[in-house]
Amino acid sequence: MNTYQRHRFPPDIISYAVWLFYFRFNLSHRDIEDLLAQRGITVSREAIRLWCIKFGAIYTRRLKRRHRGYGDTFFIDEVFVKINGKQHYLWRAVNQYCEVVDVLLQARRDGGAAKRFFKRLLRTHGCEPREIVTDKLRSCGVAHRELMPETIQSAQQYANNRAEQSHEATRVRERGMRKFKSIR
Repeated sequence: MNTYQRHRFPPDIISYAVWLFYFRFNLSHRDIEDLLAQRGITVSREAIRLWCIKFGAIYTRRLKRRHRGYGDTFFIDEVFVKINGKQHYLWRAVNQYCEVVDVLLQARRDGGAAKRFFKRLLRTHGCEPREIVTDKLRSCGVAHRELMPETIQSAQQYANNRAEQSHEATRVRERGMRKFKSIR
């Protein structure tokens, strides 16, 4: 089945617009509309929005299939996020190349939540990493001891800056949306 069937624009233009929105720059649909207009392509921002909804997940799956794997060092951190007035915790694991390995949103930050995230991380990665770098959160130590005892854990000051910096994109999006309204 052709995924681009019944679309007025060729697949190259659609994939370029979705690439600009999701994978390359932090642009709005209106900005992408302007960029395409400069190249002589007249398309509405609503069409771009619908393309991003329809094709964004397809492109992401395609890229994940081609992904060669993550490194052997994971930087793990959590951040507070308010969603509809309630506090949640966004757990994130980043490898040594600053690629996001896994993200999980949970209502708690205790040992059980850390174990859930570590189990999911092991399932996503396929094997234990050589080293994990965390902040000094005790629940990470509990999950590390129970699930990955052979893995080296480091909790030195400033060692976890890669994970801290990876939260910046979430904060920018949160400011742009004027707080998150739902978990989706």
